[in-house]
Amino acid sequence: MKNEASWDRIVRVVGGVVLIGLGLGGVIPSPWGWVAAAAGAVFLVTGIVGVCPIYALLRVRTNGDEAGS
Repeated sequence: MKNEASWDRIVRVVGGVVLIGLGLGGVIPSPWGWVAAAAGAVFLVTGIVGVCPIYALLRVRTNGDEAGS
């Protein structure tokens, strides 16, 4: 039951990779670098899986599929 559109998933994966790179690469100083890397990991996983738990909780869908593929 995916609730993310293709564009949403692409944005999450790219944003997640960028945040992980900035956080672990030392561009964002500690401890905020670890926070950015953790947030990036969440974005990356939700983008790959296609399901956002917060979207499900709020009953939001960006894919427009009411049946829930």
